[in-house]
Amino acid sequence: MNTTQWQSDLAAYVKMRILIVDDEPANVALLEDILGEQGYTHVKATTDSRCVPELCREFDPDLILLDLCMPHVNGFAVLESLRAERTEVYLPIIVLTADVNEESKRRALHCGATDFLHKPFDYIEVLLRIRNLLETRRTHQLLDNRRAALEEAVRARTSELQAVQAAFLDCATQFRRDLEDAQGKANI
Repeated sequence: MNTTQWQSDLAAYVKMRILIVDDEPANVALLEDILGEQGYTHVKATTDSRCVPELCREFDPDLILLDLCMPHVNGFAVLESLRAERTEVYLPIIVLTADVNEESKRRALHCGATDFLHKPFDYIEVLLRIRNLLETRRTHQLLDNRRAALEEAVRARTSELQAVQAAFLDCATQFRRDLEDAQGKANI
């Protein structure tokens, strides 16, 4: 990939919306700083996991950074509710966790996690995982747009073909009548 293309892609990624959900204000601040230093401008955060469904409806994030261990509603429950609400949309969710046991990983993946970031955060890993998933999200959006455009083109072409078919049938019906009239006059 050339430098111009990479810069263009990066410019698109930093405009994408990222939602941070972590009950630790220090983790939220750290992630906001990391993202801000890289030019990400559309970042929202909450320390209250109960706010996630409403924030998602209002903010419509392209990526969610989600802590698993939170009071009130844990990350697993948030994952399940997001996946139940947004089944038709590819929404990458990176789970933030200090718990690296296999059962937690499996459960998070089963609930809809896309990737993991382990605490304490590694600056470069955070940025690379975010960029990779934003790139995937963007690709899904482009494909969805292309699919919608193709579906519309098929609908329009189908409508045109149906109109032509109807005109052809009208013409064939009229031809049959004219032929029958001509044959009737020839028999007289």
